[in-house]
Amino acid sequence: MKKPTMIIGKKQIILAGMTLLLGVAVYINYAVSANGNGIKSTDKIESKSVNYGDAQLVSNDAEDDYFAQARIDRMTSRDEAVETLQTIMGGGDSTDEEKAVASEEAATITGLIESESKVENLIKAAGFEDCVVYLDGDTANIVVKAPEGLIDSEAAQIKDILLGEVDVANENIRIYDVE
Repeated sequence: MKKPTMIIGKKQIILAGMTLLLGVAVYINYAVSANGNGIKSTDKIESKSVNYGDAQLVSNDAEDDYFAQARIDRMTSRDEAVETLQTIMGGGDSTDEEKAVASEEAATITGLIESESKVENLIKAAGFEDCVVYLDGDTANIVVKAPEGLIDSEAAQIKDILLGEVDVANENIRIYDVE
């Protein structure tokens, strides 16, 4: 019977070293978490060097933020409505009548979205800086950026643009100006 020989090679030394490092890491983790102090993070150091081609954030006026936020809110509410309609249309327990109504409502929402976009673009093309249009079948609300305020002829021009695209009663049209 041969005696087992104990030869220590490179692989065994590397394996022992890695095991030792793992043990030290576990011990440090335990010591830091048990102590409760934890490792404190420091503030980020901002470098003053310029990298050409990098994007930079630029501050906007509050009015621009209003119009961007209004568009996002309108899109979010419309997306939720469309998702609800899709759930109704795809639901297994929906009747054919419910699916037909949901389909009609989805077509109506799509038409309103297209009309809002078209009216907004036409109002901007007429010389106004920015605007947001809210259509709801029977009513129309328009918010226009007008630094000096709207005069009657501008309001009439906006109303004419709206009525050229959508059938809404005159008493249901509201035009707001944001300075």
